[in-house]
Amino acid sequence: MLTNIPEVKLGVVAVSRDCFPITLSQSRRRALCAACAKLGTPVYEAAVTVENEADALRALEEVRAAGCNALVVFLGNFGPETPETLLAKYFEGPCMFCAAAEGDGDLINGRGDAYCGMLNCSYNLDLRGLRAYIPEYPVGTAGELAELVAGFVPIARAILGLKDLKIISFGPRPQDFFACNAPISGLYELGVEIEENSELDLLVSYRAHAGDPRIPALCEDMARELGDGRYYPELSARLAQFELTLLDWADAHKGARRYVAFANKCWPAFPQEFGFEPCYVNSRLASRGIPVSCEVDIYGALSEYIGACVSGGPVTLLDINNTVPGYIYDKEIAGRYDYRLRDTFMGFHCGNTPECRLCGDRALKFQLIQHRLLEPAGSEPDFTRGTLEGDIAPGDITFYRLQCGANGHLAAYAAHGEVLPVKTRSFGGIGIFAIPEMGRFYRHVLIGKHFPHHGAVAFGHHGRALFEVFKHLGVSDISYNRPAGLLYPGENPWG
Repeated sequence: MLTNIPEVKLGVVAVSRDCFPITLSQSRRRALCAACAKLGTPVYEAAVTVENEADALRALEEVRAAGCNALVVFLGNFGPETPETLLAKYFEGPCMFCAAAEGDGDLINGRGDAYCGMLNCSYNLDLRGLRAYIPEYPVGTAGELAELVAGFVPIARAILGLKDLKIISFGPRPQDFFACNAPISGLYELGVEIEENSELDLLVSYRAHAGDPRIPALCEDMARELGDGRYYPELSARLAQFELTLLDWADAHKGARRYVAFANKCWPAFPQEFGFEPCYVNSRLASRGIPVSCEVDIYGALSEYIGACVSGGPVTLLDINNTVPGYIYDKEIAGRYDYRLRDTFMGFHCGNTPECRLCGDRALKFQLIQHRLLEPAGSEPDFTRGTLEGDIAPGDITFYRLQCGANGHLAAYAAHGEVLPVKTRSFGGIGIFAIPEMGRFYRHVLIGKHFPHHGAVAFGHHGRALFEVFKHLGVSDISYNRPAGLLYPGENPWG
């Protein structure tokens, strides 16, 4: 259960232009709220219908008193463009605008002209420099709009979460991983706070948690989660001590913010000094909506957090790592799935993916690469243990990232795909991913726009909501995997 993301409470405020019947807007508001209830989307129906600026202030008082943190402004008729946009100006949370289609009355006294009113509304929002969520087609019947309102919930959740997020980092980025650069100007532009610390700060805090009375209960929880034979009992106390260190640091350092994500340095010094690899602990926090990105990938942690808010479930961060060998493709993918070899790749990381997103044979293991580097050749793994490894469970995914480049330019991408039910025959937390036209996407977006090697993974197809979140944040450069025949800028038409 995610405990580190906001709960959205939606308010619905109807607006009415004073030369149209106010009862038309009110009856349509009631129908919209009833349709939302039928879909299982709870909303607060504001009694005040806004015709003028004084009404707007009264409506805002009402929805605030009801605890609403997100708002749906509903044009039940043409709507008054000044009061309705003042709602967005003075409300503290995200706002959605939508309008009623005709068809529930005659076209004399029952016509609302909200189709026209949305144009004035959009124009006035732009005049005021306001960002609001307007769906792709914002005019509809009560049932159609109720589906759009439900789609607004994950978008609002992400916007609210970022508004109250602090990213806490430990350590500088490792040598040769400068691709994970993190200009903090982009974070401030998004409204996100950042606290950067030394690895020594983390080590001192970890040592202070030695003998913490909460450790045995956490060890029991880890044993239940992984099952007999799938973990190192003698390692559990160290891992539990580290988990408590991070959670206590979050509580003590979140300051004026409510939500936290971590970006931590995890090698090469970490395992030898702490006595373990932190991956499994990172996965456990991610399963509760507290992303812990590795290699001090600050924008990776940010991306993970956005995905957790949008999807409402645990996410992960993976290297866009290696190609799928031809023999695996020929034997288990070709002819079974509608993907070419270049549409596939392996997404990998040492062991940070939550266990609920891995296949049933997942287990706690050791980091093979670090073992080669840091421990004697041929020795039994010791402090390089602590990675949660296994193939990632098959199913739909969204690969995405929000990044700030060295020049302070914010850019993002999102691509729908799936994890195939094909064994990887490899180590780490790893899966065989398939994304339509991945080869072109890899060249013209990931390479062409200089994105780093880490990509966030949300489980399920969430591109629509992610795209709207990025737009609402003011990100103008948003890429996706273009279908065949639709060329990228600079793509050679002759291949």
